[in-house]
Amino acid sequence: MAVETEIQVESEGRSISLPISSYQGLPSTLCKGCGHNSITSYLIEAARSIALNPYQTVKLSGIGCSSKTPAYFLQASHGFNALHGRMPSVATGAVVANRQLVCIGVSGDGDTANIGLGQFKHACRRNTPMIYIIENNGCYGLTKGQFSATADLDARLRRPSGEANPTPPLDLCVEAIVSGATFVARSFSGDKKQLVPLLKAALGHKGIAVLDVLSPCVTFNDFQGSTKSWVWGREHEEKLQDVGHYVRRLPEIEVEQAPGEATNVQLHDGSWITLRALKHKDHDIACRDSALRTIAAGREAGEFLTGLLYLDTAAGADFVSTLKPVETPLSKLPDEALRPSAETFAAIMESL
Repeated sequence: MAVETEIQVESEGRSISLPISSYQGLPSTLCKGCGHNSITSYLIEAARSIALNPYQTVKLSGIGCSSKTPAYFLQASHGFNALHGRMPSVATGAVVANRQLVCIGVSGDGDTANIGLGQFKHACRRNTPMIYIIENNGCYGLTKGQFSATADLDARLRRPSGEANPTPPLDLCVEAIVSGATFVARSFSGDKKQLVPLLKAALGHKGIAVLDVLSPCVTFNDFQGSTKSWVWGREHEEKLQDVGHYVRRLPEIEVEQAPGEATNVQLHDGSWITLRALKHKDHDIACRDSALRTIAAGREAGEFLTGLLYLDTAAGADFVSTLKPVETPLSKLPDEALRPSAETFAAIMESL
């Protein structure tokens, strides 16, 4: 059997062949066993399976471990690493300037739920046409493990002080739904069978598609009872402090969830988390109230509900369409079409 080396994609009304390598990226520099790497591989698979055109795709991120992810897939695509929490603004500018682009934003729980919460909620409110992936590990993995706004209540820092988190977490699926997002889903980085179809559906959605993916940190979020980590091993000489740490190569935990059944996942530190993949009959995914009630019920039961949580089947136009732009993307218009003439400008000033 011949090995597929090229993929046929549509580009400006014609079919072109692209090498498989177009969907790959640079080698990952994240910790071994990090769930973010699994998400990257699933995203590559989803993009290839729908023959996504990398040359008509833009990938964006903010700051954090998650924000390295765009370097690891679709090497032929446009890319931009934005300021901390400001990725939605750049995404909005990109899709307004060129409505033909598929926009993939990758963020983390700190980048989205802390400094970027306002921008995230406005992107949802506007129904900005983009895929918004949150790689949620409940901590600031890039800056030594401080709590993020999704960290568990009473979680403890892996530091000598061992202080506990005194505040309850934000549920980013709830925040997305109440803010107006038209596609909201949650998954687990170790569940390929569930996450790949969700990514494919998100890539085809007209509007904002929010995916909150639990992606455990193998390095900083390893306390007993954590719902977002598996334990990691670290050995270092005290005199070196933070230099020369050794992170054991832990295998990523993979699961396959049966719809409607609770799946208990044991983490490397011996603690457990409980996932429950929703069945279509569990609630009406087109009903916002049903989605919120179902999420709340899962939280009270100590479960993370996964799957497609909400889909606005009656959604109006996305943000770019509401602006009624011309057919040709603004980025492709000549200067004379974008710049008003002296006479037009004078008339505008006169009207003011």
